[in-house]
Parts: sequence; C-alpha cells; structure tokens
Amino acid sequence: MTRTLRRANDGRRRRTAAKKTLARYEAVKEYVRKRIRSGKWRPGARVASEHELVATLGVSRMTANRALRELAASGEVVRFVGIGTFAAEEKPQSALLRVASVADEIRARGHEYSCDVLRVGREPAAAAVAAALDLRPGNPVYHSVCVHRENGVPIQLEDRYVNPAAAPDFAVQDFSRIPPAEYLLRTVPLDEVEHVVDAVMPAREEAWLLGIRPTVPCLVLTRRTWSGRTPVTWVRCIHPGPRYRLGARFKAGASPGVG
Repeated sequence: MTRTLRRANDGRRRRTAAKKTLARYEAVKEYVRKRIRSGKWRPGARVASEHELVATLGVSRMTANRALRELAASGEVVRFVGIGTFAAEEKPQSALLRVASVADEIRARGHEYSCDVLRVGREPAAAAVAAALDLRPGNPVYHSVCVHRENGVPIQLEDRYVNPAAAPDFAVQDFSRIPPAEYLLRTVPLDEVEHVVDAVMPAREEAWLLGIRPTVPCLVLTRRTWSGRTPVTWVRCIHPGPRYRLGARFKAGASPGVG
C-alpha cells in the first residue's frame, strides 16, 4: 500500500470515528430533549446526571458532558455546580420601561419568591456613586446588597445605593419582610427614571452569588430614580443571561408608567 493511500485511509477512518462520536453526542441530547418534551422531566425537575447518562446510554463521560453543556448553552437545561442539571423553565421576563417589584413579578407567575439580604449599611460615597446621586465624594450613602430567588434559584443580584436625603429611614428597615426596592416604591414618590441595559461578564463574586460560572454572560439593568429634583437611588440589577430576559410592551406614542 502506498504512503498516499495509507494517508487517505487514515483520513477516512478519522472522519468515520468523528461522525460516530457526533452521532452519540447528538443521541444523548435527543434523549434528554424527548424526556423534557414528554413531561417526564418537567420544567425545574432534575434531569439525568453525566454518570446516569453514561450508565443508561453506554456513552463516554466526555460525550455525556458535552451533550449537557450544549443543552445548557441553548437554554434547554440549567446546570448548577455541585447540585445537578435541571430542565429549564421558560425565561421569566422583567419589566424594562417601568419600575416594578421583582417579588411581585415572581409571585404573579405563581412561583415562590425569596430574598437573601447580604448587607445594609451606611458608608462614604465613592466617586462613581457620588456622581450618580449628585453628591460629593465621601458624603454618606446607604448601601444594600441582596439576591432575589425564584423557586430557590438566584435570578437577580441587586447592588443598591440610596440617597439618605430621599429615604432617611432606609438603613433601619427589616428587609427580611419587604425588599429594598418595594420599600422605596411604597415610601418615595418617583417622578423620573433612567434605565440602561448592558451585557457583561460577571465579576467572580457576582457569579458566585448567582450560582453561575464567571464565563456565563449576564444582563445588567442600571437604574437611577428621582423624586422631584432629588436623586433617590442608583442600583445595578444583575441577571444571569440564560435564566432571564428584560422586555416591555406598550402602545406607540404612549408614555410607559412608573409603578
């Protein structure tokens, strides 16, 4: 057999092996999809692990891992490090053109809402915070950080700064009973709202708090509000991209409400 012929045969064998690997990988994806579509694994339910797929389908661990990674990337499943893989629920959507309570949005979907309040306190305003709230650097501001959960899954990391002149009692509230945003909506009349949305990669601590890898892209809604001419709050709401969307529907020519 000539050297050229041997190389051609080797190339054909490699292509055949690659096709077989691809077929096994796609077969694992279809196995998971069928069970999600049939309702055997309902939205939010745990699906087979890599180990279980290996044992059931007789594929390699690498093949099972790749299949689950691709399903997660397409939003069909959600993976949590150290916990497992779950059938994805339809992405919840948050209002973009009005100020709304994330707690109310979650409960309106018939889901369970919970909030982890990580910090509430008073601190000197850094330069960026002072500029956002029209204060001098070093002026006191209130700072709160909390994680909002839907059915136990983190969907929003809220990093909020509040102008004490607009909400003097903010830092002494019991936010285990009412989230910061809801408290402000109830107590401070809002006249003007600014929303900016960016796609970003989360910082390592942000990713850890949201239960995602630092390589998972996020949507960040940055909001500023005013009551009269007084700035009230500057807040960054960080949402894991695969779990959430931002959107709005309104009539052309109409002004979106602030509620």
